[in-house]
Amino acid sequence: MTMTVQQAGLTVIDPSAYAEEHRLHEACALLRRESPVHWVEGPEYNPFWVVTRRADILEIEKNHAVFRNAPRPVLVPSAEDQRQAEQGIVLRTLVHMDDPDHRVLRPIAADWFRPKTLRAMQDSVNVLARRYVDLLLARGGECDFVADVATHYPLSVILSLLGLPESDFPRMLSLTQELFGGDDPQRRRGENTEDQLAVVLDFFGYFQRLINDRRAHPTDDLASTIANAKIDGEHLSDLDASSYFVIIATAGHDTTSSTIAGGMHALLQHPEQLDLLRRDPSLLPGAVEEMIRWVTPVKEFMRTAARDYEIGGARITQGQQVLLMYPSGNRDEAAFERPFEFDVTRRPNRHIAFGAGVHFCLGAALARMETQAIFAELLPRLAHIELAGPVEAVASTFVSGLKQLPIRYRLGEPATRS
Repeated sequence: MTMTVQQAGLTVIDPSAYAEEHRLHEACALLRRESPVHWVEGPEYNPFWVVTRRADILEIEKNHAVFRNAPRPVLVPSAEDQRQAEQGIVLRTLVHMDDPDHRVLRPIAADWFRPKTLRAMQDSVNVLARRYVDLLLARGGECDFVADVATHYPLSVILSLLGLPESDFPRMLSLTQELFGGDDPQRRRGENTEDQLAVVLDFFGYFQRLINDRRAHPTDDLASTIANAKIDGEHLSDLDASSYFVIIATAGHDTTSSTIAGGMHALLQHPEQLDLLRRDPSLLPGAVEEMIRWVTPVKEFMRTAARDYEIGGARITQGQQVLLMYPSGNRDEAAFERPFEFDVTRRPNRHIAFGAGVHFCLGAALARMETQAIFAELLPRLAHIELAGPVEAVASTFVSGLKQLPIRYRLGEPATRS
């Protein structure tokens, strides 16, 4: 049965569509053609405009004075909107903030993600990449690439940067999956907003203890930088400091995990691209960009109009909210040639998976470095690889990717050890 424009609009609030991407992409393609800025009124959600063309998404992203992150930076059910209106927010990360707060707080961690700092991290990232490829070898030729490699490798990178003990990594992983997987029956904790609130409070309890420790005993890690940061001579509030930790510790690995797993899946689906990449390793940086475009781990952010604004043939009135659909922007026929083809040689590749403007992803360069490092270590040692079972994805309207990628493979030892 042919999908209508109204059905396409409702698809973006259906978490299962994000686990069945063909359905999401079909809906977004229809909206791009017929209603690129489309009004959505669906059950359990307050109404909003969904924006599907790359150019319109970028215009909104870069016009942060008109399109504000507060009070609703991500798509949530109307029950959660009502709870926040009555009780206030419990999480105030950088993605929840507008200027001037955002302009003041973002630089606290920014130096840790600049090129000079990342160059100093390259060797340690390479060591971790080799460790996880060696783990594949130890698995004996069959594993779940998501559970065994893609999940734990970037988790180890970002939590080590924060200075957290390795014994706490499993707890951080579990809480992250519960936070981002609130729509997924296998990931969420409980069935209501109170259960999701409990996840945030568990994060806060952990990070409040970390903040107290780093203020009493400063170290040279990122955790100490955040805990001891001061604005106008005062430490960050408990809410702002704990929220800062939450965004770094969760988005700092989960989105990269999705890119690595989805990138591997794309190579398995397109073996000619895998062969091309193995024959010419110089293509790897561009291949990483294509993996990021293809996967687009962050599916959406929301903005609220501070005044009336016309875009894409629609008139947004003050107070109305817009949903920025990044997977749609990254498949926009007006912006990409052959957008539904996975092409490791794609040039240029002006994807918007990291956003744009003042809210451009803080950890974009680290994500690129991690993804390139793991494939640079894996591909030269890869003699054979194939799918070994069904592939499953997370059902989530916010951040999502694969949760199962069973593979069968043959690997060799690395050529040299350093």
